[in-house]
Amino acid sequence: MMVDRRRLFAGFAGLFLAGSAGWGGRAATAPYYEGPVSDHFDGTRFFDPHGAPPKRLTEVLRWWAANDKTRWPSWYPSPYSDEPPARIAGSKWRLSYVGHASFLLQTAGLNILLDPVWSERASPVTFAGPRRRNDPGIAFENLPPIDAVLVSHCHYDHLDVETLSRLRRAFNPRIITPLGNDTIMRGFDPEIRAEAYDWGDTVALSDGVAVTLAPMRHWSARHYLDRNKALWAAFVVATPGGKIYHVGDSGYGDGHHFRTARGRLGPFRLAILPIGAYEPRWFMRDQHMNPSEAVQALRDCGAEHALAHHFGTFRLTDEAIDAPLLALKEACTACGVGSGMFRALMPGQVWEL
Repeated sequence: MMVDRRRLFAGFAGLFLAGSAGWGGRAATAPYYEGPVSDHFDGTRFFDPHGAPPKRLTEVLRWWAANDKTRWPSWYPSPYSDEPPARIAGSKWRLSYVGHASFLLQTAGLNILLDPVWSERASPVTFAGPRRRNDPGIAFENLPPIDAVLVSHCHYDHLDVETLSRLRRAFNPRIITPLGNDTIMRGFDPEIRAEAYDWGDTVALSDGVAVTLAPMRHWSARHYLDRNKALWAAFVVATPGGKIYHVGDSGYGDGHHFRTARGRLGPFRLAILPIGAYEPRWFMRDQHMNPSEAVQALRDCGAEHALAHHFGTFRLTDEAIDAPLLALKEACTACGVGSGMFRALMPGQVWEL
């Protein structure tokens, strides 16, 4: 138990020191984005008018000091491993689960990665922080040519600069991300082809595929001193086969963002929704949905199907490694949602529509 506590505080120290020294050579106080004030940007930091601010440092320390995390197995391998084809043409979708929040979407001749993380740890340091409990569902050398990458926000389990730089060297893809995250990426590798956009912006990836950035209930930071200096966003990917609503990380709140997305950007054929990293609720409620809230988010956004993610690879919070899957099954049963409507894959599993 004491070892876990020391690792947690070592991880926090690493985060703080990364901020004090500046990540990627930038001073801790330097802005990631400079632009006009808006309804979600005050000139320095972004905010969600329908959300909640990040927790205070005293609350972070209270949670970490409690050391109530359920023990995870040191290794939790998936029996699956995918070797994707080079391309998928037409309106068919092929979705491969890499693990945690990472997917490969193949459709309309495009190969698109969502929040790709191939690193061993979701952390700014190599000696501490959440460690992978299973291999990526696709070995990096088995990736097909990657055309575009969507990065939802700058938390380390979603924005992995090592992986993005590796993808740049291998494929040089376009990287679509919310405002400010491009600065973080290029601070690590100036040659990364990062394009930053605001909520409501639509970006064409090809003649038949476009992506729109939408609000989600979350926040951002690479360390304690840069909170909310970069924006966060969900993505609506419009394809010949329909629309995919990809929510990289979000609290539920009162469901405002999910209902609004349905009205403004739907209808959706598929929602990709987070179901993990939700305990303790007093701390995580505003930033991470639990499985029952994810089922309600599916109903709010009106998607025909849902895929679960954000579970089973990096231990970020207090619940057991299999708790999200068990709770999702219970929530679907309670709400009359069939198992084929809200699916959870293991890394390396594929869903073709």
